[in-house]
Amino acid sequence: MQHSSSLSRRAFISTAALLSTGVMAQTYPSKSIEWIVPYPAGGGTDVVARTLAEAMGKTLGQTMVVMNKPGAATNIGAAYVANAKPDGYTILSADTATLAANPYLYRKLSYSAEKDFTSIGLTVRFPLILVVNPKIPARNLKEFLAWAKTLNGPNYASPGAGSPHHLATELFSRDAGIKFTHVPYRGAAPAVQDVMAGQVPFMFVDTAAGSQFISAGKLRAIGIASPKRVKNFEEIPTLQEQGMKGFEAFAWQGIVAPAGTPADVVSKLNHALLAAMDTTAVKARLQALGLESTPSSPAQMDKYAAAERAKWSEVIKAAGIQLD
Repeated sequence: MQHSSSLSRRAFISTAALLSTGVMAQTYPSKSIEWIVPYPAGGGTDVVARTLAEAMGKTLGQTMVVMNKPGAATNIGAAYVANAKPDGYTILSADTATLAANPYLYRKLSYSAEKDFTSIGLTVRFPLILVVNPKIPARNLKEFLAWAKTLNGPNYASPGAGSPHHLATELFSRDAGIKFTHVPYRGAAPAVQDVMAGQVPFMFVDTAAGSQFISAGKLRAIGIASPKRVKNFEEIPTLQEQGMKGFEAFAWQGIVAPAGTPADVVSKLNHALLAAMDTTAVKARLQALGLESTPSSPAQMDKYAAAERAKWSEVIKAAGIQLD
């Protein structure tokens, strides 16, 4: 008798849990949603998040509050969201660093890229452009490689050790068979400034951070690391079409929630994301930044992140990059 009552009590508890999850999904969202950006305010990731948050909030009927938690190559913001309650009220802008590079750059990571998050969907890719100081005697890839070979490991700038820009240059170094010397900065802005000033001769810059300086002639574009020419940058040839077969590198990002977030809630967030990315205003804003929209389902984001982990883990191990 006692045995059957404990069984029925357990059944009641599990049924109640299921019902409460269902009720939560039906009423979600009933308050504002915190959107964590693991970079400082004003950067490309921050602009994308704020653009999407405004549009998604209209679909969801709630405000999405963007909070910046920069530091440690996105690890601070990522750990915060990994440990948040999985109720859909805390989400993260997760990128190449968070989901593909950091697991191999750090011996100890305060989150698991594969186990601690639930994908909501991909958002954008930042095309990367190989740029030089205009005084460098190179206008295309062939001339750039010839120039680089005359020097003993010329320096290059990046927005930080382990950044997509850093890893793209290591991949470029491997494919070109030329050793370069890395000069990491704290963010894209100071790195770009020093390339323009001639302190460092070249770097890979993303379209959001570099477009205005390329247009102004303060940086010279050698080639773009995309498989085909990029809208608004059609005059810049790809590195592939200049002979570097198969070379491709992006800074990409998407949105994740803590692992265990109910499927219905994830579905609502994905629906709001896809609706936002389909609006004229969002399309125009992202295009103006030179970004490639990559709307996806959660499953497609999982697959993409896994492929990127496989790609960049090889580059990181081959280059011997370790950040702790």
